[in-house]
Amino acid sequence: MGPPITPFLLLAFADTRELQLLHFGLFLGIYLAALLGNGHIITTIACDHRLHTPMYFFLLNLSVLDLGSISTTVPKAMANSLWGTRDISYTGCVAQLLFFFFFMSAEYFLLTVMSYDRYVAICK
Repeated sequence: MGPPITPFLLLAFADTRELQLLHFGLFLGIYLAALLGNGHIITTIACDHRLHTPMYFFLLNLSVLDLGSISTTVPKAMANSLWGTRDISYTGCVAQLLFFFFFMSAEYFLLTVMSYDRYVAICK
C-alpha cells in the first residue's frame, strides 16, 4: 500500500488579508453577475413560448453549461480567499477537473453545432 493521499495546495492570488478579501469581493461580483445573467436568460426562454425555437434552445443550453462551468471552480476559489485556506482534497480536485472538462467540452460541442446551424440557415 502506498503513502496516504494528502490534499493539494493551491497557489493563492495574494498573501495579505486585504487583497484576499478584495479577491473574494471581485469574484463574488463576477459570480453573481453570471448567475443572474444566465438565470435571466434561462427564465425568459423557458417562460415565453414564442422563444421555443431551435436558436433559443441552443442559447438556453449554452446558459446552463455556462452556469455549470462557472459553478465548478469559482466558489472554491472564493471560499479559499474568504477563509484564508489553500488546500483542496484529492477527490475534490478530481471532481473539479472532471466537471470542468465535461462542461467546457459540452460548451465547445454546442458552439460547433450552433455555428453549423447558422451556416445551414444562411446557405439555404
